[in-house]
Amino acid sequence: MKTLVKILKKPITSTLIAVLFGFLVAAIVLVLAGYNPIEAFSALASGIFSKPKYISNVVIKATPIILTGLSVAFAYKTGLFNIGAEGQYIAGTVFSVLVGVKLDLAPVLQIPIVVLAGVLGGALFGGIVGLLKAKFGIHEVITSIMLNWIGLYFCNFIVNSEAYHKPNSTASLPVNASSYTMLLPKWKTSPEGVAALKPHQWLYDTLVRTDVNFGILIAIVMVAVIWVLLYRSTKGYELRAVGFNRDAAEFSGINVSRNIIDSMLIAGALSGLAGALAITGTAPHGISTLAAFENNGFNGLSVALIAGSSPVGCVFAGLLFGGLLYGGQSVQQVVGAPTEIINIMIGTIVFFVALTRIVPILADRLGKRGAEHAN
Repeated sequence: MKTLVKILKKPITSTLIAVLFGFLVAAIVLVLAGYNPIEAFSALASGIFSKPKYISNVVIKATPIILTGLSVAFAYKTGLFNIGAEGQYIAGTVFSVLVGVKLDLAPVLQIPIVVLAGVLGGALFGGIVGLLKAKFGIHEVITSIMLNWIGLYFCNFIVNSEAYHKPNSTASLPVNASSYTMLLPKWKTSPEGVAALKPHQWLYDTLVRTDVNFGILIAIVMVAVIWVLLYRSTKGYELRAVGFNRDAAEFSGINVSRNIIDSMLIAGALSGLAGALAITGTAPHGISTLAAFENNGFNGLSVALIAGSSPVGCVFAGLLFGGLLYGGQSVQQVVGAPTEIINIMIGTIVFFVALTRIVPILADRLGKRGAEHAN
């Protein structure tokens, strides 16, 4: 009994229960809609794991969501709700295109400059939110939502501008090839590269048939950096102190306003980095006219919730999300079930994650009952 109570009190247990309920609700919806849930989930698993290129695409899909989830999680740890990750992500893509289209330097210079431009774009959007919060007390949710829309229309403005519009399309010009962060982008499609990779089908599928890039490695590095910043640095202690109790932090001599601004700058930079890596690492290496949000930032909100705002948890939650979003296409192709089933599953998981506090309470009650029976 004691072992069960300890297991139930662990945060990972609550998350796994939420995921289980997500699949359970999706199964019920599938049955009510006249589909076989076993076939649907088999198609989902096949669409994620059956081919090397599927696994590669899941990782590619998950990379920006991991970073935007990390952005939201970091802000939450410092007492702020960064609902503006979507706008910051868009700003990252736009600023990367603004620089990457005009500059064509050697890759060793071009890539850092283009990525840094995206980071600065996201940091600018996040910094505005932090500044308005720190100086004027304007709630970050309000300004973040407004900046999401500003980012969308700013993207559309740049796409349709004479300097960046790609003729006969609804897209911008792509960034120059020296900006690309894919793995061996030129060699793998050359006759020599194809000849070398062809005998190794799994390697050929992974490298040639997907835009496999260094984004996931950068995301993991940033997770480690943010963890160290939050839990192993003086600055992180100040940021968390402000989030835990602003008045007490100010009383102890911590500059609350400065830390609010710093927190949103860092959070915005992370989302901007996600946008920059999407431009440099995946085709078409440009931006398009947006009729609606692409949800890379909003999905980051769900990732942060599922991860319990844990930087490390964002990696696993992001991969789960990437798998559901990419593998969900197979559910429609194989079974014929609408892809909205996947959205229902994701929504259910997030809903039950929001109820995770119930599990430790139930564990306490279970422990008390066990103790009473033992007596």
